[in-house]
Amino acid sequence: MKQDRRGSWYILTGLVLGVAMGLFYSWVISPVKYVDAPPYALRADFKDEYRALVAAAHLYSYDLLRAEDRLEQLKEDNPSENLAMQAQKALAEGRPDEEVRALGILGLALGEGVTPLALSSSTAQVVISTQSITAVTPTPIVNLPTSNPTQTSNVPIPQATKTLQPTSTATSTPTVGAAFVLQETMLVCNPDQSQPLMQVEIKDAAGQPVASIELVVTWDGGEDHFFTGLKPELGQGYADFLMTPEVVYSLQIADGGQAVNDLTAAECLLDNGSRYWGSWMLTFIQP
Repeated sequence: MKQDRRGSWYILTGLVLGVAMGLFYSWVISPVKYVDAPPYALRADFKDEYRALVAAAHLYSYDLLRAEDRLEQLKEDNPSENLAMQAQKALAEGRPDEEVRALGILGLALGEGVTPLALSSSTAQVVISTQSITAVTPTPIVNLPTSNPTQTSNVPIPQATKTLQPTSTATSTPTVGAAFVLQETMLVCNPDQSQPLMQVEIKDAAGQPVASIELVVTWDGGEDHFFTGLKPELGQGYADFLMTPEVVYSLQIADGGQAVNDLTAAECLLDNGSRYWGSWMLTFIQP
C-alpha cells in the first residue's frame, strides 16, 4: 500500500479557494449595502452634496434653526467655515450660481446667527440696514464719475463692520430700492500682499456691508464671476479677484449698469526703489 505524500497542500489549496470564493460572493454576488447611514459617515463628496441640499432648503424656507439641526448631523466643529469653503470651491468649479449663492448665504447666516438676506424666485435681494429689512429689485447701476486713482501706502484690507440685524420672515414680494453706485477707486499699496488683486467693497445706504452680490469681470477672451461675502473674515461686503499683469479688465455688477473699464495691475514703489504689485480697491455704495 502506497503512502500518501501529498501532505498539507490540499488543506492550503482549499483554504485559498475558500477565501477567494468568499470574497467573490461578498464583493460581486451579494455586496454589503449601506442603508440609512448617518450623514457624518458619508464620503467627503457626499457630505458636500448634503450641505448643498441643506443650503437649498434654507434658501427656500429661511428656517435657520432647522438648517442648524441638519448640519449638526455632520458632527463638524465649524459648519459655517466649511460652507464658505465649499461655496468658494463650487464657484471655482463652475457650479450653478444658485448653489454658490445658497451656500454663501447659509454660511453667513450661521456665522452671524441671523439670515443675512433673502432671495425670491426672481433673485430679489434684501438690503440689511440698522432700522429695518428692505427688499430691493435689481435695477440698472450708474457709475458716478471718479477722479484719478490715488496711490496710498500700507492701506489695510477692509475688515468686517457692524453685525447684521436679526431678520424678520423673508418676503417674496420685493420692493424697489436705490441702485449701487461706484463711490471710490483707489490703488492699495501693501508690501505684505504680493499678488495684484481687484478688491470690491459693497455697502448699503446705512453703510452696512452687503453679501451675495454677484460681480462679473471680463477681459479679452475671458469672463469670470465672483461674489461678496465668501470671505467673511474680511467683511461681508468684501470680494476679490486675482489679476494677471498686463491684462486689461472690466468690472460690472451682474444685475447691470455701466462697467468700470481699463483696470489693470499696477506697481507700487518702496523707499528703496524696489517695486511690487498693488491692488485696486473699488467701493460701491447705495446712495
